[in-house]
Amino acid sequence: MSQYVLPDLPYDYAALEPAITGEILELHHSKHHAAYVKGANDTLERLAETREKGDFSGIVGLEKTFAFNLSGHVLHTMFWDNLSPDGGDRPDGELAAAIDEHFGSFDAFAKQLSAATTLVQGSGWGVLAWEPLSRRLVVEQVYDHHGNVGVNTTPVLVFDAWEHAYYLQYRNVRPDYVQKLWSLVNWADVTRRFDAARAGGTGLVAPAR
Repeated sequence: MSQYVLPDLPYDYAALEPAITGEILELHHSKHHAAYVKGANDTLERLAETREKGDFSGIVGLEKTFAFNLSGHVLHTMFWDNLSPDGGDRPDGELAAAIDEHFGSFDAFAKQLSAATTLVQGSGWGVLAWEPLSRRLVVEQVYDHHGNVGVNTTPVLVFDAWEHAYYLQYRNVRPDYVQKLWSLVNWADVTRRFDAARAGGTGLVAPAR
């Protein structure tokens, strides 16, 4: 049976400095992300045992645990590819046009995503997503790793607002961390995900580098 696997980062742990220190990135990837991968695999095993025994009394907790860990794995996998030591600036082409159309301007979009990320209550994410029913980009907040998003939306850019992503460096000043993330955004990756989502794909599987 296939299992979830922790992906290698597309850059060294120190590559995103000074915006994100190597210490934080190593802990974030090798400890926190790895824990979500293990949690998803372990929960699948427990669900298999539940089916084998025919005892579904704990199914609600198991399903929630699986969603939490799988979503954490997927969001972190996207997050690593959404960032680059050569990132920053602004998108161009059809993604830039869509941002202007759906948010009024890039600056207006950036302010909304920054606010959504900064003001997540507790732990969570700020997300730029494609909504196919209206064929528009939307900004969403993810609480923990799932919930409070449109069922039909596909994330294309995610900002991690969990404290483990920034606290060792930025302490409790989350806005400073969020502002630094803009200098790392890999718009080529975001554009690939945007194009895939518009074409009907999920955009969640990491595109070929």
